Amino acid sequence: MTVRVRIAPSPTGNLHIGTARTAVFNWLFARHHGGTFILRVEDTDTERSRPEFTQNITEGLTWLGLTWDEGPFFQSQRLDLYRQAIQTLLDQGLAYRAYDTSEELEEMRSRQKAQNQAPRYDNRHRNLTEEQQRDFEAEGRQAVIRFKIDDGRTIQWTDMVRGPMTWRGSDLGGDMVIARASSVDTIGQPLYNLAVVVDDLDMAITHVIRGEDHIANTAKQILLYEALGGTVPEFAHTPLILNTSGQKLSKRDGVTSISDFQKMGFTAAALANYMTLLGWSSPDGEELFTLETAAAQFSFDRVNKAGAKFDWDKLDWISSQYLHHLPTEALLDQLVPYWQGAGYGFDPVGDRPWLTLLATLVGPSLTRLGDAVDLSRFFFTATVDYAEAAKAHLTQPGVAEVLKATLEALPEANLDSLEAGKTLVNQVVKAQGIKKGLMMKSLRAALMGDMQGPDLMESWLILHQRGFDQGRLEAALAIAQS
Repeated sequence: MTVRVRIAPSPTGNLHIGTARTAVFNWLFARHHGGTFILRVEDTDTERSRPEFTQNITEGLTWLGLTWDEGPFFQSQRLDLYRQAIQTLLDQGLAYRAYDTSEELEEMRSRQKAQNQAPRYDNRHRNLTEEQQRDFEAEGRQAVIRFKIDDGRTIQWTDMVRGPMTWRGSDLGGDMVIARASSVDTIGQPLYNLAVVVDDLDMAITHVIRGEDHIANTAKQILLYEALGGTVPEFAHTPLILNTSGQKLSKRDGVTSISDFQKMGFTAAALANYMTLLGWSSPDGEELFTLETAAAQFSFDRVNKAGAKFDWDKLDWISSQYLHHLPTEALLDQLVPYWQGAGYGFDPVGDRPWLTLLATLVGPSLTRLGDAVDLSRFFFTATVDYAEAAKAHLTQPGVAEVLKATLEALPEANLDSLEAGKTLVNQVVKAQGIKKGLMMKSLRAALMGDMQGPDLMESWLILHQRGFDQGRLEAALAIAQS
């Protein structure tokens, strides 16, 4: 059997991390078995579906590296196929038109609630005659089409994550609506449960991998697979992603869409790595791996039943590990858009050697790509604001002499390497007869405006190549002499 799986997002919002994690598991399972990964867009909710959401979903999956083998297929373009399936169910007596008004349904639910009963449709229109249907339509009523569910039926499957699962037909809420806005002669808008099953059968889906919030749908869909004469796929219901309170992660928890994580400065590889760990653990206990490496080891034996709590600290740690191990040129390519977005002025091509030095300097301090904006800020400006600690040092005895001597030696220093910078420092230290510590602290205060910061000599080299060091030394000297 060739494994065929699908990710089927609804374009009613941006690509959510829960949907993306489901896509990861589908992709890993398909790649592990040499199977097919299909993208299907479930856009039957015409009121809420938007093309910009579809674009966000496809771009997000592509960015994460979750390339699909077939699709995207759009349910809105397959309505005739669904209506044919519904007509088949009607012809076989497995479905019927029901004409209940919203008021009648509400009255039924209120009565059930008053009797402490679970809400369910009582199947009252299951056996309407053709004459009764015509009479209802003459009253102006519009029908829905319901699929018959046998209350005495037991539905069972063995879930790849949760093991044996059993549902009773009597717990499924009565006969299920599979199409709305219908009449005695027409079939209206097909609904989710019906469309999903028809698509799965038409696309020969062998395994349905989705979140545990779909378990209740599974029992209903199994009945539809069978009624339409198809092979029931295997199911794997993955754990939900939870917030710190143990509730399902939602928009109320802040950032949840993949595009938001991208804007925050997480790399695709790091985020995909982290999502893989949201419910799955590798056999060797490793926590850093590529999707390809995970696919070679992936199985549902190691997927947890319990919900997976989203941990920002863990994501940040994984992100930092990826950034710290990126080759400098690759890191620079990813940092340039953030520096440009911050409005920093530079030529991405002409200034690349200088930018490479800067990426080398800040790279080890990065947790997210966006951190480079603040860490690099003072390298892009000719002047610097002096913190109180820096001002306090600059006014200490001997500092003015150190800065003046440095400025006098600077034109002849030819600072094109770290060794040249160290030579200049040693030259001033010897000429002034001072301790090296005073020299280094004075340079840090003058060049960085603070007593803390990145490597001093590397920073000086970067500032010198922009021509910013002399102006800062002069400004610091003015403070020292005031």
